Amino acid sequence: MKNELMIVIDFGGQYNQLVARRVRECQVYCEIYSYKTPLEKIKAMNPKGIILTGGPDSCYAPGAATYTTELFKLGIPVLGLCYGAQLMQHLLGGEVKRADFREYGKTEVEFDTASPLFKGLKEKSIVWMSHFDYISKIGPNFKSIAHSDNCPVAAFESTDGSNLYGLQFHPEVLHTEQGTDMIRNFVLNVCQCAGDWIMADFVQEQIKAIREEVGDGKVLCALSGGVDSSVAAVLLSKAVGKQLTCVFVDHGLLRKNEGDEVEAVFGENGPYDLNFIRVNAQERYYAKLKGVTEPEQKRKIIGEEFIRVFEEEAKKIGKVDYLVQGTIYPDVVESGLGGESAVIKSHHNVGGLPDHVDFKEIIEPLRNLFKDEVRKVGLELGIPEYLVFRQPFPGPGLGIRIIGEVTADKVRIVQDADAIYREEIANAGLDRSIGQYFAALTNMRSVGVMGDERTYDYAIALRAVNTIDFMTAEAAEIPYEVLTKVMSRIINEVRGVNRVMYDITSKPPGTIEFE
Repeated sequence: MKNELMIVIDFGGQYNQLVARRVRECQVYCEIYSYKTPLEKIKAMNPKGIILTGGPDSCYAPGAATYTTELFKLGIPVLGLCYGAQLMQHLLGGEVKRADFREYGKTEVEFDTASPLFKGLKEKSIVWMSHFDYISKIGPNFKSIAHSDNCPVAAFESTDGSNLYGLQFHPEVLHTEQGTDMIRNFVLNVCQCAGDWIMADFVQEQIKAIREEVGDGKVLCALSGGVDSSVAAVLLSKAVGKQLTCVFVDHGLLRKNEGDEVEAVFGENGPYDLNFIRVNAQERYYAKLKGVTEPEQKRKIIGEEFIRVFEEEAKKIGKVDYLVQGTIYPDVVESGLGGESAVIKSHHNVGGLPDHVDFKEIIEPLRNLFKDEVRKVGLELGIPEYLVFRQPFPGPGLGIRIIGEVTADKVRIVQDADAIYREEIANAGLDRSIGQYFAALTNMRSVGVMGDERTYDYAIALRAVNTIDFMTAEAAEIPYEVLTKVMSRIINEVRGVNRVMYDITSKPPGTIEFE
């Protein structure tokens, strides 16, 4: 059970879910609340510490997101990050001004390692800055504990024993070299958390909560066969057994042979005692997507069809009270539903839901977890490793890995190219060392020469990233000989492709998927 709690107050920044993720790496349970949450509610939860996130506003602007100064008088340690740090100074006597130039990207910072926040760290290292404003004057009872060439107050701490800290940069992103250590110092040393929350606790809490919520109701699980929905399905089966029916919709946008593979695992002859229904809806989806090129529209069409198919199947099996989905935290934050964040893209099981859903309620047991945490839950549930560590696959499937209109022929092209890519990555022994890798079909056609003849065919884009949390990512450095082999095989074996490219864009500024 949760014995201690850290709270993240969300001011609308891009990386807010990551802050909670880093706290959980310290084995301390953490929840996120909007800056609009009343102070009394925060006090009632008795948190061990509070973290204020980044945000898009200028803290001194009219109508900017803010909080009551009473927060800093609770005797609870508070750490402000970027906007949170600026807001703390703005409210407590410091000054925040517009900088002449935006500071964005990797910056070297020098730290005062005598501070509890930087205990055990190197005196100089790289951090990730992202701000227009800066702290021009520090408030009374504070001192600067870090600086860069362009930022005199890169971090600060209180001098009156109130345990108030601020960082002008983002320690939660992987680009900040010692960021995780800073958060760990705050959580374990400053807030004095025990760090005894483990994934087994989460599993047992979810099973208990699901049983209490569902009672004797019937449950329909949206099973895609991916990591998230598979873990959700097994979690639900542990909780409610035969009250659960898993519906697998083969929308024709799956990876090569994936429909049959999913049925082999979860179907009648699989290792799990689940009620399993497979719906072959390929032609239905292709018809709905005909002529559609805009990414958000494609996502919403795919999401709506998911729900409509589930409703139809639910009517066939009788009254169904609950719909279960494998929604995870990155889905939520990127759909603009994770507190105060702006919409980045809609997910079929979050922002893509139609207005009317014919179920009593939707259950999302993994909604507060990141991908690596979902995998830990899967292992805790006894799911085989080859399923738990399967390559992530988005709910809209190849619909967002095909740029532009989706057709059956384009699906065939990207399926074949992706299968070759994944096979060669595995042959090279890289399949467990890369966070995510896949092939996408661009909407670009170009001239080529094959067999002494002119061609005018599509270009395939290969994507591979290293990431822990799927909120930030760097392009993986795949050996050139591996890429060359993949290129050669795709061009020779996949009809309709005459060019292969490798995408080296990081996240941010890009996303992992193409649409």
